[in-house]
Amino acid sequence: MTMASDAAQADPEKNGAARQEQPSTPPTTTPSSVEVEDEYSRFSSRRKIFMVVILAWTGLLSPISSTSVLSAIPNVAETYNVSGSMIGLSNALYLVFMALSPCFWGPWCQTLGRRLSCLTSLTIYLGCSIGTALSPNIAAFMVFRMLTAFVGTAVLIIGPVAIRDLYAPLERATAIGWFYTGTLVGQCLGPLLAGAIVTYTTWRVIFWLQTGLGAISLLGVFFGLPETLHPSKPRPLWGLSRTNKLKVLITMTNPWRVITPFKYSSLLVTAFASGALVWNQYGLFTPIRYVLNPRFNLDSPLQSGLLFLAPGIGYIVGTFGGGRWADYVARRYYARRGGVFVAEDRLYAAVPFMLLVIPFCMLIYGWSVDAEFGGLPVPVIFMFVQGVAQLFCFPSLNTYCLDVMPDRSAELIAGNFFIRYIFGAVASATAIPAAESIGVGWFSTISAILLVLGGAGIWAAARWGHVKPEP
Repeated sequence: MTMASDAAQADPEKNGAARQEQPSTPPTTTPSSVEVEDEYSRFSSRRKIFMVVILAWTGLLSPISSTSVLSAIPNVAETYNVSGSMIGLSNALYLVFMALSPCFWGPWCQTLGRRLSCLTSLTIYLGCSIGTALSPNIAAFMVFRMLTAFVGTAVLIIGPVAIRDLYAPLERATAIGWFYTGTLVGQCLGPLLAGAIVTYTTWRVIFWLQTGLGAISLLGVFFGLPETLHPSKPRPLWGLSRTNKLKVLITMTNPWRVITPFKYSSLLVTAFASGALVWNQYGLFTPIRYVLNPRFNLDSPLQSGLLFLAPGIGYIVGTFGGGRWADYVARRYYARRGGVFVAEDRLYAAVPFMLLVIPFCMLIYGWSVDAEFGGLPVPVIFMFVQGVAQLFCFPSLNTYCLDVMPDRSAELIAGNFFIRYIFGAVASATAIPAAESIGVGWFSTISAILLVLGGAGIWAAARWGHVKPEP
């Protein structure tokens, strides 16, 4: 395992990470109290909370858009006279564009700033949502869905980076946990709302609702979210001619910048672990109406939509402890090391949940459905528990990306999202065919194996990832 930071080599003091154990690794320290006061005290605590609320609300949009169609798959398929697997494929393409989107928005928000990037993406999101609602055929439906994914995912990158701008390292995982409440609850809220909508009216209303939610977010960002990037941070476009601005913009927004950090194996295994969690989410959510409705004789989209409440409530419950747990683990290792901050220490917070809790829940869920034992309470209870456990994983994994290379935090978060939504796309495309061919039990077993591998990987990264190998 390796972990080195180009930024840390250039300016160790600035980046606020330390490597006392290995002298050959670039040594850095936590920011001094003067630096922390200057960088993280520009906004009051209440103002920061308000900004996190705006970002969390905006973070609802893309996940709601990605899962809302799940409760309406048969209805949309009937409208366009295609199979349910075709609509599942459209959702997989949505996730592919969610994966591609960070490769652009990560560098863009570093270059253009957080506020301008957020406003631009939300404006386009509104237009794409309207286009989806009015789509006359399956081709138009899929195109507008893919464009919605590309712009809607922007805030999933901008949000964590803005929180990194606002909070000091040993505090930010708690704020990250609250932000991800919006993104994860959105995944569960979408099918629930869609189930109610298609029970009583047309599925197109789903996307008109999506348009209204986007308009609220746009107003919130416009009036309540200032630029969070610190004034002392580099502004690559300032003072340049129009031609040079274009050249720098092309260079800075090269998607390859998002991929290159994966030469560090610790970042790669962290992205794999994040991908395993997202695989688990979409592998669980996508086939619910096709799997649980016939298993428990549920006969309406609203009833299947209610099943998404179990993981959704789990996410909300996990919010109250997940981020705090990640910060607690980081502070504990910080004290144990005598005031030395090592970014990889935070990864320990996710290990027990990925190695044990979530895989166990998925095995019980899948085989209880396949073997038809335990009734409805068994899958509901274990969907809830795995939802809580996921909120004890995501804050540490995402905050690690913000801590390890502070000057490239947007690109690292973007690269992590690129990997995780590739996993989500594959899970979304294969979940229904797999449930029909090999069964829910074996598909859940595959999810559990991926989670165990991800948990083992981040344990290794936390244990050895800060050791610089011999050249």
